[in-house]
Amino acid sequence: MKNYIEKFYSLKIALVLMLFMTASSCKQDFKDPNGALATDVLKSAKGLTGVAVGLQRVYSVGRPGVFFSSITANGFVTNELFLSNAGNIPELQLFTGGAKVDGTNAILTNLWANSSKIIFDADNVINNAANLSDKSYASGLIAYSSIFKALAIGNLSQYWQQVPNGVGQQVNFVSRKDGFIKAIAVIDNALSVITANQISSAFLANIPKGIDIKNTLYALKARYALFSENYPLALTSAGSVDLNVKSYFGFDGNAPNPIYDIATSTNNVFQPLNATLGLKGTDVPDANDKRVPFHILFGTKAPLISLNGFGNATAAIIPVYLPGEMILIKAEALARQPDPGNALIELNKVVTKTAALDVFGLGAALPELTGSYSQEELLALIYKHRCIELYLSGLKIEDMRRFAKPLTDRKRNFFPYPFVERDGGNLNVPADPAF
Repeated sequence: MKNYIEKFYSLKIALVLMLFMTASSCKQDFKDPNGALATDVLKSAKGLTGVAVGLQRVYSVGRPGVFFSSITANGFVTNELFLSNAGNIPELQLFTGGAKVDGTNAILTNLWANSSKIIFDADNVINNAANLSDKSYASGLIAYSSIFKALAIGNLSQYWQQVPNGVGQQVNFVSRKDGFIKAIAVIDNALSVITANQISSAFLANIPKGIDIKNTLYALKARYALFSENYPLALTSAGSVDLNVKSYFGFDGNAPNPIYDIATSTNNVFQPLNATLGLKGTDVPDANDKRVPFHILFGTKAPLISLNGFGNATAAIIPVYLPGEMILIKAEALARQPDPGNALIELNKVVTKTAALDVFGLGAALPELTGSYSQEELLALIYKHRCIELYLSGLKIEDMRRFAKPLTDRKRNFFPYPFVERDGGNLNVPADPAF
């Protein structure tokens, strides 16, 4: 991992500095860092902010971004997406699945390499921010960078059976569950930092608008606690998120929404698999579920269905997490403990939620579920509503494993390790999974 990260690190430092120096939002005066060495950049608040802002760009912008790679890989192998053009070879491999997906796949390489770069760069920000004299500004740097480090570790842990335990040429690998636990530890450190020193307004003025740092930290903690089967922690963390606050990635003409820019605007990469979001049997959305037309745009000419929702415009925002995800985390955590009565109460909050009651305008607006349900029945309903509420969020493959869905319902269970990791000479890279 270390070789290909460090190869481009000095260049990235210079680029993020040039971008940050031109930003009108910068409010602090520092010495001119033109030509500065990387070590100098990491000693200044301005340089560290430039690197931190770069984390969001690497995660959310463009085809190589972690977000787009994640929803593409997940969407094809879990039958959320249909391939529009078989000439897109990496997408074709994932759409076909099985042994066709190997270590050469460019989407998986982007997901692996850029997640690894985010972890490396975030560590530099987190470690060096602690040395700044302005502890409130440092608090913002640490918390903001920790969001992307946690997301990067979480993404690696969702798609691979084992994940690197840090950076280095001969880094060891740990289980994916340990990966989720590491992500939670990153978040806990950030939460303790911002508790000790409130994030300064000067820092918030110097980062892109959209991400609510504290709520996002708790939301990601809830997500990864659920994935690591720590249900009490998932429940309390989800309960700490203010569902009336938006946290999102913003886009514009210079950094367009990647779903719209790459797929929706051209219809040349992917589109929804079908009008039921790729679901079948008892998981098919109810006929009056208002979330389906939120996610899908129905037309009268080819393609008859295309993406709507968070991928329908150049400047469409993409949530870091959805309020419905937090509610469904609580429902699942309660159902698994088990506490079926309270689990049903939480589930019904999603089932009956209208667009007007959701900060992102996403609501099923269905009648309340009534009656008595077994734990198995409740979990089946929670899975169904996660698939609909969280469509194209990159989380479905993790859900399919956790809810023990048949392997035949997906085209891969775990991904092979990219050749870029093996070619770096790391002898600790695990063997590829059979499926």
